[in-house]
Amino acid sequence: MLAMAAVVGAALGFEHIGGYIPCKLCLEQRTPYYLGVPLMALAALSAWLRWPAVLTRALLAAGGLLMLYGLYLGVFHSGVEWGWWEGPADCGVVEAPPSTGAGILDAINTVIPPSCDKAALRILGLSFAGWNAVASLVLAAVALGGAVRKA
Repeated sequence: MLAMAAVVGAALGFEHIGGYIPCKLCLEQRTPYYLGVPLMALAALSAWLRWPAVLTRALLAAGGLLMLYGLYLGVFHSGVEWGWWEGPADCGVVEAPPSTGAGILDAINTVIPPSCDKAALRILGLSFAGWNAVASLVLAAVALGGAVRKA
């Protein structure tokens, strides 16, 4: 739970403090974490209160499956960035601002989301999506390992 919160917290920090604007695929990669953190909190509560082991294991397995989905999203986005396959057709497409009678100069301040096929930053050769894939793999292994581990 804490590691999931740290990963999504880092993504939010890069966005709100670092100024990195997420693309559509970046935002989608956060969903498993938004669902996983409270799910893992419930798993921790279940273990702490000694609820039936099958419930705790099921919650851990669900968290592990969420992280496997996060791994898929991270690998997919990384592949789009490296040009291995095409990304969504609407990634980076900006809709025209609604007509408010304002001039074209007012539209200049509209934030344009980045394209999904350009990595905003690479750290040790991996983009944010690549690091998300690594984190998702580790977190999936931990959660699924806990789900099948003998007491």
